[in-house]
Amino acid sequence: MTQQLTDRSPAAPAAPPSARRRVVAASLGFTALAVLAALAVVGARPDPSKAVAERGAVSLRPAAAPLQTGPRLVALSTASGSQGRLVAVSPEAPGAPRAVSGLSCARFDAAAGTGLCLRLDGNLTTYQMTVVDSALHIKDAIPLVGVPDRARVSPSGRLVAWTVFVTGDSYNGGRFSTRAGILDTRTDNLVPTLEDWPVTVTGRPYHAKDLNFWGVTFARDDRRFYATMSTAGHRYLVEGDLAERRLRTVRDGVECPSLSPDGTRIAFKAARGGDPRHGWGLAVLDLASGRVTPLAEEHSVDDQAVWLDSRTVAYALPRGRGHADVWRTAADGTGRPRLLVRDAESPAVLDTDRQG
Repeated sequence: MTQQLTDRSPAAPAAPPSARRRVVAASLGFTALAVLAALAVVGARPDPSKAVAERGAVSLRPAAAPLQTGPRLVALSTASGSQGRLVAVSPEAPGAPRAVSGLSCARFDAAAGTGLCLRLDGNLTTYQMTVVDSALHIKDAIPLVGVPDRARVSPSGRLVAWTVFVTGDSYNGGRFSTRAGILDTRTDNLVPTLEDWPVTVTGRPYHAKDLNFWGVTFARDDRRFYATMSTAGHRYLVEGDLAERRLRTVRDGVECPSLSPDGTRIAFKAARGGDPRHGWGLAVLDLASGRVTPLAEEHSVDDQAVWLDSRTVAYALPRGRGHADVWRTAADGTGRPRLLVRDAESPAVLDTDRQG
């Protein structure tokens, strides 16, 4: 049973780790995509030890404010020899040596000293959701059935969310579907899938078998979040309430949302011409006015962007086979995109003012 998440009332007794593992496995009990898994993650085998980072090499601890001259980043390396491993990078010194940890992931995110690593489970082609502390020590590891797609940590570090690709839905003819879940790391309360929640579309209750959710992004109150919901050919931006366990549509045509530090804007990707075969364009939505601003990036961006600060977003672009780079562009649509980090993807901003 899906447990309720709320920070306004006393938490329900947390299920033991073994029970939560059974809940996740039962709720996401679909066949893993072994071939896609092999292609999606290269060299992402986990280190068996609990202290997976070299001491002092990579840390999620916030830096002292006087020492910060720009956004501190960690990311997953796509460089030969360290592919899939978490690295600490310095955008101000792109040629400086990287600090490389022993933690390997398919997707990663971090905030407020909490990290979320979606990674292969040992030598199997199945995956686990791993929560790590600021020193990259493993706090929890829960099996997931499916191929990792997105990972997000709330600004407080309390909530983590993941998206996986699965197959086997009868309505989908064997094609890919997605599952999104949320875990409260303080209480162990779990939302294995958002598909069980009631949904309203343009203010009316909506019921359908083809609901898919992905790309969660959190507000600062650890209660509200946004995500993408697809149904009947539409890709809606939905707002969720963790206390009431309800979802409502906000706008059509929004995928992989990322909430700005002030909570007023959503960076997102949208299928060009409404057809993903034509690629994705990056844009920013003003939640109050509904105004959409296309960004300067002309390449197709198949990523969930992150906000470097209130004026700039970052995202990964593939480069050749197995490589990618992190780029940045202005959130108001001006200027030109700039290379931020070479040979990296899945960036996470460690500044304390970042949003979900």
